[in-house]
Parts: sequence; structure tokens; C-alpha cells
Amino acid sequence: MLTALSTTRFPGPSMSSARSPLCAVALFALLVLASTFLMRSWHYDLQEKIFASRHPGVDFLSVQNILFKELQERHEEIIPFYIATDGDNLLEFSGNFVSFYPSIKPDRMRKYNHKEKIIGSSSPDEDVVGCDQLDDMKVVDFLGSGYTKTVVKVDLPDGLTIALKSINNQGTDMRKCLEEFKDHVGCHELVSFKLKKEIVLLQRLQHPNIVKLKGHCRDRTPAGGITAILEQGTPLQMIQLLQSPWEERFRVCLGVVRLLHYLSQSPLGSVALLDFQPRQFVMVDGELKLTDLDDATAREPLCRKDADCFLQFPLRNFSGRCSERGRCEGMNEMRNLYNAHRYFFLYLLPHQAPPTLRPLVDQIMNSTAELRNDINGTLEAFEEVFHIFKSGLHLENLPPTLIREYTSMRGVSSAGNVDYRCWPSYSQQGCVLSVHSAKEAAAICHSHPQCSSFSLRDQRTWTGRLLATFRSGFSHLVPDVHSVVYVRKTKASLGGGPQ
Repeated sequence: MLTALSTTRFPGPSMSSARSPLCAVALFALLVLASTFLMRSWHYDLQEKIFASRHPGVDFLSVQNILFKELQERHEEIIPFYIATDGDNLLEFSGNFVSFYPSIKPDRMRKYNHKEKIIGSSSPDEDVVGCDQLDDMKVVDFLGSGYTKTVVKVDLPDGLTIALKSINNQGTDMRKCLEEFKDHVGCHELVSFKLKKEIVLLQRLQHPNIVKLKGHCRDRTPAGGITAILEQGTPLQMIQLLQSPWEERFRVCLGVVRLLHYLSQSPLGSVALLDFQPRQFVMVDGELKLTDLDDATAREPLCRKDADCFLQFPLRNFSGRCSERGRCEGMNEMRNLYNAHRYFFLYLLPHQAPPTLRPLVDQIMNSTAELRNDINGTLEAFEEVFHIFKSGLHLENLPPTLIREYTSMRGVSSAGNVDYRCWPSYSQQGCVLSVHSAKEAAAICHSHPQCSSFSLRDQRTWTGRLLATFRSGFSHLVPDVHSVVYVRKTKASLGGGPQ
């Protein structure tokens, strides 16, 4: 024994010093876990005492079990969405809600990530906003609130403007939960699942017509407030959109169709927007973008027979077929397409459409109203209208002699203008319309009795068409290398041009 002890080697000072930091970190981690468990156990006991004092005769544990069951259901709802593939780093929410209820043993627990990088994003890394950047933010506008969430506009110190979406603690969902369960922490966790689901969907579904997720945060308090960091947009205003030029309204409808085509074959499968309303969208630099996805589903309805596959709307009903898999396949796509027709196409597409494009537009309207075509055929029809309108093929029958009625003066612009208003115009102060060429502008001026001249500058719309300004007259011309002025010869002879 003595010999064995004498030959035993003990670690030297260098190894001891190397292990000391590791031991300290491990000890600190154990202390944090222990304190967290004690704090949440204390919270649970406190909630039980408060509940008993306010609601005598009501079993606190049974109420908590009901709340826990609802939390489990919300958790299972988003499981299909956050299963990552190809090593994607997705937000992990699984199991953590049970940490608020020490009496219930979870199957597994994970920590919330404080900061996440967006997966598969086309944006450069510098566009990703970290939680630490929100410390010195300035709230500049209130964008809106609903049953569950609140959205504010925020300016960051680096000049970036973003939108922050968080839980509405005064909203209907939170109020109803508190009335039923009397547990602020548990209700906050329950209501938060809609925003968690939305964050995960924004990570998985990336498209030009879906708002970009720039990051997300969650604080470490027991109530665990979660915040989504989004690119900033303006709420869609349908009344304002109805007063805009047809080209802009067509852009919105085209964006809807392109979005629905993507959702029909997304990485998650066919996705249906169960709450399909204009209020679910925002405008970002003229582009329509979906911003609310908490009511989206990637599961086709279950069925046993064809009669189970039934879509009911206020003014129209549709039937589908039950597949061998027991699913109403194609029902999600049908739901999305008809909602697009009744909320967008019906109001935005037909009115003020170019006369030569009207037959194609009418075909789209009739097809989507009866769901005679799927989303692939609908997208093809929209892209055909877009191509014809952008290329000017619908203007081939314009009389070539119209432009000869105008005198063109390059390198000048008009001053002392006498403007008139037309509808719909890109300017509320005058008549500004998009044209494919000077020939189309001449045809428009010819159709306006008050028009005597028009000017073209190198300003273009999203389709590449020029913006033309139409006027009743002007007093003189000034040098301007970016402008061309066209004056109607007959009007000029009558004093309608330069005065």
C-alpha cells in the first residue's frame, strides 16, 4: 500500500489551474439552474395562494391542468413548422412552457435563444438586427394592434427603421385567458404562441411578398416577453388603393397571385391563410407583403368522403375531392384563391383597366370567381397581362399620325404651368399618368379636351413605363436636359401653348 501510494502521480499546478475555470463555470451553471427552479416553484406556490384567496372552492390544480393542456395543443400546432432541415438553425420553443409548472414533468426542455440569425435569407448578414441594438431604440409611431399583438415603428441609432411586433397585454386574447385561468405568466405564455408560430413561419417561408424577419428576442423574466423584429411597412389602405392608378392596383393583385403560387408549393407544403384579409398585409416600397401568419396552416382538411371537402363562403360554396390519404387535397389552394378574388381582384383589377386588356382581365375575374383554374393557370394569366402591358403590345393599334400633331422640344421644361386634374393620377395637384411612349401620351392628350401639351422626364414606374405630365398651358420654357416637352400644334395656334 505504501509503495502504491508513493508512485501515484498527482496533477501538477498547471492542470489544476486549467480545471479551475471549468469548475467555476459548472458551479455557476448549477447555481443558475437551482435559483431558476426555486424562483418558478415560488411563483407557482404564490399563484396557488392568490388563486385560493380570490376563488375559494375552485381547484387550482385542475385549472392549471386545463391551461397546461391548451399550452400543449399550441405547442403541437407549431411542431410541424419548426422541424429544421439541412442543418437550418431555427427558433426552438419546444417544451419550455412547462417550466412554469414545476408539478408537471416535461419530456424535454430547451433554453430559448436570445438572438437568432435568419435561415436561408437573401439579405446580407448586416441586415440582421440583434437584440442589443434595441437598447437605444426610439419608438416613433404606433402601427396597430389586434386581439393578440401590437406593432410599433422604431428608429435605431444607426438610422435603420424597423417594426417591432410583441404581445398585446391589453388585448382580447390576454383578457379572456386571465378571466379563465387567473395566471398572468401562464396566459402570457399561451398568448405568445401565436407570435412564436409567426416567427417560425417567417423563418421557413421566404418570398418577395412576405415581410422579412430581421431577428427576434425574448427576455429572461418569468413572463418571457417575445418580440419579432421585422422590416417596416405601412398598413394596406384599401380606400387609398382604390384611388390609385390601375398600374399600381394591378401590382398589388400580381403580388397576391405570386404569393399564393409560392404558398401552394412552399417548403412546408400547401399553406392556407385562414384569416385572409387586407389587414394581414403591409406595403413596403410599393410592394404588397404578407405580415400576419399566425392563422396559417400547412395541413389540408381531413376527410372520409367527398362530401367532407366543402368550402363555404358568404355568397359562394365550392366542393372538392377526398384523396386516398384522407385529405381534401387542393382545398388550401382553393381557399386562398377565392379569398384573393373577393378581397382583392373584385375591387382592384377591373376598374380603369386599359381597354385592350379588358378581355384578359375579364377572363381572370370569371375564372377566379368560379375557381375554374388553379393557381398555376391564374399566375400564367396574370403574367401574360403584365408582359403585354409592360411591353406596350396592347398599343399596336394606336394611330401613328397622333404624335405628328405635336411639336417636340428636347432639353427644356415648361414653367408657369396651367395644370388640370385627371383621375386616376400619380399626383393630386395635376394630371400625371404612366405611358409606354410619347405616342401613347399623345393619344391620352388627344382624348383630354383641356390638354394642350405634355412633358416626359426620365421618371419610371415599377413596370419601366414613363411618367407623363399633361397640362392646359404654360407661360415659357426653361432649360432642362432631363425633359422633353410636346406641344399640340392646333392648340398652339389657338394660344393654348406658350403664352
